[in-house]
Amino acid sequence: MPRQRTYTASEAAAALGISVETLRRWDRAGRIKTRRDGANRRVISGSEIARLRGGEHGELSARNRFRGTVREVKVEGLLAQVELEAGPFRVVSVVTSEAVEQLGLKPGAPATAIVKATSVMLER
Repeated sequence: MPRQRTYTASEAAAALGISVETLRRWDRAGRIKTRRDGANRRVISGSEIARLRGGEHGELSARNRFRGTVREVKVEGLLAQVELEAGPFRVVSVVTSEAVEQLGLKPGAPATAIVKATSVMLER
């Protein structure tokens, strides 16, 4: 039987969009399953990373997913601005008010921002 690939703590944290310190806290709290290699370093299996990422995602072609916690929701008319804290990242999305209601988005709720873009422009 082939061995499953394992990831270092820093590789796993990057794949999950969290800091290494957050991964360590999750390990101490039992939220993530790790084991120790011969040098006593944390290693995480690919299946454990997939479990925490929610496994496969339907038919979407987007690859950039930021799992996090809703920090703020501002509803104004038909639109709403949702701020998501995803590890070290702050993601802000404008969606319909109806979508906010249907998804149950409110401060403290878990959510995933899915980013699909062909170009990103910045200007200073």
